[in-house]
Amino acid sequence: MKQRLASGCERLDTILGGGLIDPSITLLAGTPGSGKTVLAQQYAFANADPARPVVYFSTLTEPLSKITQFLDGLTFCAPDRIGTSVLFEDLGDVVTAGGLDAGLARLTEIATRTRCGILVVDSIKALRYAAQDQAAYTRFLYELAGRLSALATSTLWLAEYDTAELASSAEFTIADATIALSTQTSGQRTNRALQVLKLRGSTFLPGWHTYRISENGLDAFPRLSDPADGDGTVASATARTSSGIPGLDATLGGGFWPGSSTIVAGPPGSGKTVIGLHFAFHGAELGQHSTFTTLQENQLQLDRAIHSLGWDPRSEAVTLRCESPNDIYIDQWFYDLLETLTASRTRRLVIDSLTDLAAACDDDQRFNEFLHSLLGRCAQVGITTLLTLEIPDLYGQTGLSGTGISHLSDNVILLQYQRTGARIHRALTVLKTRASTNLPYTTAFEVTSRGIVMDPDPDRA
Repeated sequence: MKQRLASGCERLDTILGGGLIDPSITLLAGTPGSGKTVLAQQYAFANADPARPVVYFSTLTEPLSKITQFLDGLTFCAPDRIGTSVLFEDLGDVVTAGGLDAGLARLTEIATRTRCGILVVDSIKALRYAAQDQAAYTRFLYELAGRLSALATSTLWLAEYDTAELASSAEFTIADATIALSTQTSGQRTNRALQVLKLRGSTFLPGWHTYRISENGLDAFPRLSDPADGDGTVASATARTSSGIPGLDATLGGGFWPGSSTIVAGPPGSGKTVIGLHFAFHGAELGQHSTFTTLQENQLQLDRAIHSLGWDPRSEAVTLRCESPNDIYIDQWFYDLLETLTASRTRRLVIDSLTDLAAACDDDQRFNEFLHSLLGRCAQVGITTLLTLEIPDLYGQTGLSGTGISHLSDNVILLQYQRTGARIHRALTVLKTRASTNLPYTTAFEVTSRGIVMDPDPDRA
């Protein structure tokens, strides 16, 4: 079995098919500020071992003192390991005085004497400016790679390349693995994504995967596009689950199938959130843990709404998540939600609303992939999902196909306002049900202190 290097981020190791192969040469490429140094230092402390220490070399781009300053405030940094299992060395002065030959000798001497497990060069590309020409630089890289391979030392080379430049670089040709880090700024939001361009001797997850940098280091989020593989058991669909609104259950043909997904679409104030709260808190009454996540209301507003309907927002059977769509990164949001669902053993999930969640994603197709994956994962473990969707029309809706997501759900419920003379009332229509026969009526309902009350006479609407 191949030995692997842990990155300090389990999800990044998943992208890498279990981690970087040890020993190997890995190129961490990206523009300045993309997180190369943070990731390299994260690798250093995740693999620190006094018997085979990590040696971190600075070169010509930044002084060693500045590189070590990056460690301040990073939670993975263990100061007691610096100087014993994580060693920092300055190669810049050596190369400046004696050229690449002196640098090669110094790297070899340190790697041999310390028997280091990982050798980091930050930045390898900067050494190119100490070479007489490109051919001399390439010979230096090949000689260094050969010596470190003979010592069974894993190597991280950091280089300031964007993705377009990499294919023609000598470092890319020599390296066994290449991870490209990319940053893009959209308004006040910085979007970061990484891609594994090659990983000899191992499979990896293709495509771009987002990542974030915080005081905890680099945290990666594998691209969600397909549901995770289940354990072969699909939730039993022998009994319906109630929405908590008797009239709605009848309209749906008896309630929701376990593991199904339902979109409740309607204009502002039409009752979408209230239906979601009914669904969540009725599940709690039945002993089914519910998770209600909203991007429309803050905690105070949500607590007030729950209190007004006679429920307790502090119920241990309902997990409440209140977040602003302006402050979330959708990949991270999905992973945090999946962790919440697993930890709480959730059986009912409400997302209020898809409209706000989609606004946090720059790509409509990407958002649909996320949603497809989430609903697939929920279906596999029997989590019944209700999602709200805001539509602009107050008194009528010609269709929902333009949203691009209605086809992903098992049920679609449309809420709308209707006029009767001078009076405006709310009405509900079940537009779609899978594996069920719904009542083909538009039914009036009211939002009261008891929640949703539906008119028993469908013809009234």
